[in-house]
Amino acid sequence: MKILVVGKGGREHAIITALSESPTETEIYSFPGSDAIFELARPVEANGVASLVAFMVKEGIDLCVAGEESYLVKDEGLANACKAAGIPCWGPPKESAQLEASKKFAKEFMVRHAIPTGGYASVNTIEDARAAIGGKYPTVLKFDGLAAGKGVAVCPDEASAEEFLQEVLVDRKFGEGQLLVEEFLEGPEISIFVSVVDRTFQILAPARDYKRIYDGDEGPNTGGMGAVSSLEMLDDELLELIEGEMVRPTVEGLINDGLPYRGFLYFGLMLTADGPKMLEYNCRFGDPEAQAVLPMISGDFAQYVYEGAKGHLKPELIQFADGWSICLVSASAGYPAGSRNGDVISGLDQVSGARVFHAGTKRNADGNFETAGGRVLVVVASGATRQEAVEKVYAESDKVTFDGRQRRSDIGTRNF
Repeated sequence: MKILVVGKGGREHAIITALSESPTETEIYSFPGSDAIFELARPVEANGVASLVAFMVKEGIDLCVAGEESYLVKDEGLANACKAAGIPCWGPPKESAQLEASKKFAKEFMVRHAIPTGGYASVNTIEDARAAIGGKYPTVLKFDGLAAGKGVAVCPDEASAEEFLQEVLVDRKFGEGQLLVEEFLEGPEISIFVSVVDRTFQILAPARDYKRIYDGDEGPNTGGMGAVSSLEMLDDELLELIEGEMVRPTVEGLINDGLPYRGFLYFGLMLTADGPKMLEYNCRFGDPEAQAVLPMISGDFAQYVYEGAKGHLKPELIQFADGWSICLVSASAGYPAGSRNGDVISGLDQVSGARVFHAGTKRNADGNFETAGGRVLVVVASGATRQEAVEKVYAESDKVTFDGRQRRSDIGTRNF
């Protein structure tokens, strides 16, 4: 089976690893990929969705897997172009991907289908935003479009809110777009990943990620500094509640709204005192949650995704391991405001009994990996208990070093 995976980060490295380890014989391609990914996949040259699909047609690609969200809404949309070319795509069409690309679209969808969520207001100007906040803090501010996981701010006071409003509505840090002022919800967050194939779905292993750069959930938001996954994170009662109030109404809502969907769908939830409430959707596997969840999956992942893209959900093709999986991010100096590139990474060959997924690395002239992005790499380890997984992942991550490395020390312990 020839598979092309679209994306270049740690999530895509994890997806490609899972596909390559499947019993189904695979020949994997990647665009735009990375030096680490190209150890498992063949590189593809393209300059947009159209040329990428043209390559797939010429090469006889059997399956396209959308790892990165931006290509789902870029140009005519990756899944749309694949469908027109007769190529199964694991990822939703452009119109359905608005669930992630537009926070306003997602909120209106939740309200329309009676999915529990916090109150909100959509604004265009800094004056309207101030009026919507009404002096009530903390408040949650979200840029309406895609922002690589950095377009959300939980503001405890007026000063922090004003700083974010200036960035989004005046400086246009993330480009043109509206801003949502949302009700602040309290409680532990949890990520639910679901495979959706038309009217059918399968809930995968849950996860929890850590967005802030510093211990104790302090400092600015990042793309994610680590994640935890285990089937033990949800008891049967809570799982049934989430399925009944969030997952099933979402899948039915997509059908009722004429929004076709085949692919992973992320449910970001807050477990409030009043029950679970929806925060947001992502139309793909989360990052870095994917790096924690995917190593827990065994079976024929490649065949599972291929059948799903063709319209056949087959849960029996995969199984989930017991225990706990933790991924720990090492970030470069200056992240998240910026990143320092060119710091040589050492100790990769010393990691044992754990996985390393590369997010922002490249090989230098000497053939060694060096930093080439904000989140550089993740180390993933598992254990029968959460504490075992924590001890293992930190022990193995300690072996991988580079100048200026930033790493939290409470991944897997904070919020438990």
